[in-house]
Amino acid sequence: MGKQFVKKRGLTNSKMSSKFDRNKRLRKIQEENGAHSSSPSSSEEASGEESSGDAVEEIIYKEPSVYDNLLMKLGSSSESVADAFKIRQRQEEGRSDSEEEGVGGPEPLSESEQEDDISGEGTDSESRNCTTEGTLQQPGSIGIREQNEDADSVASDTDEEHGLGLNGQPSSEASAHASSFHEHFGYNLSKEEVDDLSKKKLKYEWEVPAVDMSNCKWVGTGECFLKDDNLYSDYGLKPKLYKHWLDIYNKSGGNDFHSSKQRSFFSLCNSYRDILHSNKKPFYLKGQEEDSNIMETYLMHSLNHIFRTRDLVTKNDTKVAKNKGSAKEGILIGDAFLDRGFTRPKVLILLPLKSIALNVVKRLIRLTPDAHKVNVEHIDRFCDEFGTKKEEEDKDDDDASQNIRGTRKSNSQKSKPSDYQILFGGNNDDNFSIGIKFTRKSIKLYNDFYTSDMIVASPINLHQKMTKAEENKEQDVDYLSSIEVLIIDHADIILMQNWSWLIEVVEQLNRIPSKQHGTDVMRIRQWYLDGYSRFYRQTVLLSYHPNPEINAFFNHHCANYQGKVKLACEYKGVLPKVLLNVRQIYERFNADSIAKADDARLEYFTKKVFPKIKDSIQGGIMLFLSSYFEFVRLRNFLKSQNASFCLLGDYTEPSDISRARVWFFEGKRKMILYTERSHFYHRYKIRGIQNLIIYSLPERKEFYPEIVNMLEGSHNMTCTVLFSRFDMLRLERIVGSAHAKKMVKSEKGVFVFC
Repeated sequence: MGKQFVKKRGLTNSKMSSKFDRNKRLRKIQEENGAHSSSPSSSEEASGEESSGDAVEEIIYKEPSVYDNLLMKLGSSSESVADAFKIRQRQEEGRSDSEEEGVGGPEPLSESEQEDDISGEGTDSESRNCTTEGTLQQPGSIGIREQNEDADSVASDTDEEHGLGLNGQPSSEASAHASSFHEHFGYNLSKEEVDDLSKKKLKYEWEVPAVDMSNCKWVGTGECFLKDDNLYSDYGLKPKLYKHWLDIYNKSGGNDFHSSKQRSFFSLCNSYRDILHSNKKPFYLKGQEEDSNIMETYLMHSLNHIFRTRDLVTKNDTKVAKNKGSAKEGILIGDAFLDRGFTRPKVLILLPLKSIALNVVKRLIRLTPDAHKVNVEHIDRFCDEFGTKKEEEDKDDDDASQNIRGTRKSNSQKSKPSDYQILFGGNNDDNFSIGIKFTRKSIKLYNDFYTSDMIVASPINLHQKMTKAEENKEQDVDYLSSIEVLIIDHADIILMQNWSWLIEVVEQLNRIPSKQHGTDVMRIRQWYLDGYSRFYRQTVLLSYHPNPEINAFFNHHCANYQGKVKLACEYKGVLPKVLLNVRQIYERFNADSIAKADDARLEYFTKKVFPKIKDSIQGGIMLFLSSYFEFVRLRNFLKSQNASFCLLGDYTEPSDISRARVWFFEGKRKMILYTERSHFYHRYKIRGIQNLIIYSLPERKEFYPEIVNMLEGSHNMTCTVLFSRFDMLRLERIVGSAHAKKMVKSEKGVFVFC
């Protein structure tokens, strides 16, 4: 996107809340001050006349920006702000400071005030509770600071590292080395560009082979940025982070970081484009190394983002204090000193289970340089709450088989597949959230969200907080208003929880907050005030497999102006993992559109499949369904036909499940309905199956051979699978990409695998 479209401040019509609405503020100022507002003192009266006069001139000749309106509003009650506004007005009119009386800049912070809250965007809970909507913070203040932990100075980036000169503009020597952080967040979108982003459909125009994944390639929009980085560069990382990461890599046995998967994926993350990685082999499916490498990379990217944000704010704080009252003070009112959002949290990591969050936070601590983790607060509490707990034995598991065989109850966990034991062997709580703050020498866990740099949470927990905030107006979720990096890991597991809650949480991100929360409004980036922050947010979506819901989320809820990158793969299928010699008959039904696919599937079942099993005297028929919606529709249909069946659904009570399994095995019920979600959480071994009908293919490809292999022991075993062309994503993971393409395009509608 060409930089020639960079807008000037104050020229864009911003859609803001009433709190930041410039027209409303101007009318209020005019009502309060009139053409020449008066003030208690003569000096303030002069300042008020200056501000009021300039405001009228702005209305006639140039529409003022939200930033200008805030300056004017603050100026009516603050002499220092009025002086700052006069400097800005003189700059725009081309006048020098010598034409009028000198003005004093904002008061600098003391050393104790500048210590711990190093990003300059945090406030404590008391200051938030005391802040009213109509109260604005004095310029130059950085919120209420915590007590000084140590007097050591933090090493911040120099202007050369940032690629910035004194006035915040790219320097000639460093422009080629400017970090992608500053390039991405320093660019101001115009209204025309935002309108264009909202309307146009992106096209994936380039492709690059994925490292160590021969069957996959990265495809992206815009220009290809994946080039062979300088072998001796730090790849966009801060030097301390790069050195620490390289040491960890070498100690773990790595010998070529430049060619590693970590470095390759970091290049993707550091581009600040939206990323969809839909073939990440998880740790519980013998993918420990790959899963760990991807996790390590996105955590290092998150640390790099947090530290660069902190250093930019610290550098600007230093310049504000250093140049106070000097001739260079006028340059401190420019865009270069807009360095923050509405609230402090900048990174949000959404995870499905506490056990996964435990590994993520532990790895985050490990990746943090030693100088910044001299003390990790509340680490013992964290390990206790997120670590493995002794759980009672699953009482309902294997009840049916125990009644049949008359054997003693075995350990339920040991009877499950190995991937189930690994995934659910830890803390399975899916309701959690934790704020993490980085200071000069420590990491603070369980930090208040508003003073945290990172939030690690489950979608379920944040959705509950959103619901409480809607019911209680004193609560809010404004800490989600300034998220710049969103990471959703193990999205395939979140699909098994409640995907709609994840969507609602993401829709809550980057909204204009309801309160000020002590932020220095004069340092907020313009695109935050314009309501464009969602176009700057980077979303990294990681999943074991692609899915229509995941793809729709990536297409409609990820709007990064830099563009998108996603992984495209070819699959070999899992049919060789079916151990039984069973005929697998795939029957294709026709559907005009994806919206009509569910109705077409049910119609095909009722007219082509059900009449055969209704008239048959054979029992032992299991119907496998991938979604609860299909489960409900099929259950209602069977009820209307007075069919003999039992249920193993998502919300079936444990006692009913045990009874259903016994009835089905003993032949007291002809059919049993079994959902993928129920299989995911319980991995029941259904006995007595003679005829397997897969009403809809499972999302998780490893479930297909597990379900088909349940036919073991039956005499006349058969397997029937229903599919349409809209099941392509699931179909290719099971039968292979080559077979799947032929099956959806062939004139024939029936296919047999043995």
